[in-house]
Amino acid sequence: MTEYDHVTDDIKAVVEDTELPRRLRRRVYDSIEEREGVTTEQADEIARAAEAEYLDARIEPLEPAGTVSAQSIGEPGTQMTMNTFHYAGVAEIDVTQGLPRLIELVDARKEPDTPMMTVYLDDEYAENREKAREVVWALEATKILALGDVSTNVADMVVRIDLNEETLLERWPTADAAEPVAAEIAETIEDALGVDTRHQEMAIEFGPSEPSYRELLQLVEELREIVFKGIEDISRVVIRKEETDDGEEFVLYTEGSAFGDVLRIEGVDASRSTCNNIHEIHEELGIEAAREAIINETIDTLREQGLDDVNVRHLMLVADIMTNEGTIESIGRHGISGSKDSVLARAAFEVTVNHLLDAAIHGESDDLNGIIENVISGKPVSVGTGDVKLRMGSMETSPADD
Repeated sequence: MTEYDHVTDDIKAVVEDTELPRRLRRRVYDSIEEREGVTTEQADEIARAAEAEYLDARIEPLEPAGTVSAQSIGEPGTQMTMNTFHYAGVAEIDVTQGLPRLIELVDARKEPDTPMMTVYLDDEYAENREKAREVVWALEATKILALGDVSTNVADMVVRIDLNEETLLERWPTADAAEPVAAEIAETIEDALGVDTRHQEMAIEFGPSEPSYRELLQLVEELREIVFKGIEDISRVVIRKEETDDGEEFVLYTEGSAFGDVLRIEGVDASRSTCNNIHEIHEELGIEAAREAIINETIDTLREQGLDDVNVRHLMLVADIMTNEGTIESIGRHGISGSKDSVLARAAFEVTVNHLLDAAIHGESDDLNGIIENVISGKPVSVGTGDVKLRMGSMETSPADD
């Protein structure tokens, strides 16, 4: 054991008398050493408090951890609502919460119903609203209807765009004048629609190659979908000033998610920014980050519903099972439940007949090792006291015993 200056033999005897494992005993010694002048009685209180916490957290031998975790999460889940709530006080952004969000997480959906991101900024941008707005316009998809008015002249077969100069300068804050931005927009239209444009100051005109009312309307529809700046998957960005330990900072909330693209934008703090799409996090940051995201998202979902008394270790167990193969697997029949070795366990979840038929065709057998299959077959479950075997028989006595 490491030598400590303020840990006496009496204190060592007190700590060693507990059921704490070696790692936790070492932490108790470190805590006593840091405080200096700790008496034997105080050390005893510290050690007993640590021991009580440890014994309360320790799982009992043969305890069905999976079943307990499922009950721990499933029972509060019956009290969750089916609504979509405003996100974190941001009235402009709706995000799926409650039971639908919990189902999204355990089903490992590729796309959440309401994808969103929380984007933190580097110090220079987080402290300055104008710099923060530069990042906003770099993120938010800018389409033509946000830049000006679009009209059609059926007689001349022409689509006309009247750009708003103030809007252009606002969304292109680094531009010195609006005319070069307008020219860039005209060039983008030519590349996207394959038309020739006529550009004069803030006005842009173009039309179909052949006079056709149908083609004219088709051009207008395609024009409305062109993204001139920002990220296509992010439809809106809300900027908020929030309190931090070091003061205040601007934080961005987005409707839509493009995690990888956002992390590469200048001014974005990639170490703190996150999204609610666990698959994007896995793709960009790896499986451990995805596991952490599953845990945090589940905790936030339960806490938002006032159900914050679920043991975090049960949520961690779910996240571990979903990610232990290096990929994200759903809990359902297309993931973990459908890949169990036990035929009866698979059949008990969903599509019972199909699982039993497939097992019969392939000649599968079931060793009845798990809880579900033993319950179905009416056998004692090999957990808890069900794993204790008693042998009863006559015991011969010797004459000396008489």
